[in-house]
Amino acid sequence: MGQRMNRSQGVKPTRNTGITTSVVKCRNCGLIYSNPQPIPFDIEDHYGVPPEEYWSKEYFKLDTTYFSSEIFEAKKLLSFVKGMTALDIGTGIGKCFVALEKAGFDTRGIEPSASFRDRAIDTMGIDSDRLKLGMLEETEYEDGQFDFITFGAVLEHLYDPSESISRALKWLKPNGVLHLEVPSSDYFMAKVLNLYYKIIGTNYVTNISPMHEPFHLFEFGYKSFTEHASRNNYEIASHRYYVCDIYHVPRLVKPLLRWYMGKTKTGMQLSIWLRKLN
Repeated sequence: MGQRMNRSQGVKPTRNTGITTSVVKCRNCGLIYSNPQPIPFDIEDHYGVPPEEYWSKEYFKLDTTYFSSEIFEAKKLLSFVKGMTALDIGTGIGKCFVALEKAGFDTRGIEPSASFRDRAIDTMGIDSDRLKLGMLEETEYEDGQFDFITFGAVLEHLYDPSESISRALKWLKPNGVLHLEVPSSDYFMAKVLNLYYKIIGTNYVTNISPMHEPFHLFEFGYKSFTEHASRNNYEIASHRYYVCDIYHVPRLVKPLLRWYMGKTKTGMQLSIWLRKLN
């Protein structure tokens, strides 16, 4: 597709300096990824930052509706009864964990960042025994332990998303539900900006943004999951696209763009629920 710089590229990327990597796209399933991929010297380069540097101030405000639509969908798909088990992969400061607990799930979590985990325990009151510190790839749970597992803005950071899904599926009960929210490879605004870069005579693309720690390594299409499902014992139970915020465009144009992306399913995020088969 083109080159992506490890910094903000702006409207004149050739005026900036940085390290670039090639961005490629699978013509079969729409998966977009960088090749070669950036690899941090240490995992703390990815996640060893204070929470305040990772999220905006607004993120720390507790909202009673946080993750509510995703929980509603999960409960519907599960025929929910109180006490069903849930695993929050990439717990962060604990907002999703708390929402799951309040919704009646018996919840556990995994968080690779010590600073994020400490904030979840100290601020959100999460039991430290229920929140493991570590990487998904190195964490162990019993097979078939959970009814519901969620990856919230996590999968795009993992170097082997296929293996990560397969690993999580082992921890899921038959007919259990796995939820993922990932960057969509069909995002309309990315296509517009890529066209602009081409018109001005460069080979840059905006995909896989942000290209800084913690790196975005992948963007996913709906077909990325249908292809993976055919070989990994699950089915697509539900999915939807979110437009999300739109930046760097005139305010008057935003309502039209949001309407268009909603109609054409070309928003920024793909939220998808996978059901493990028997």
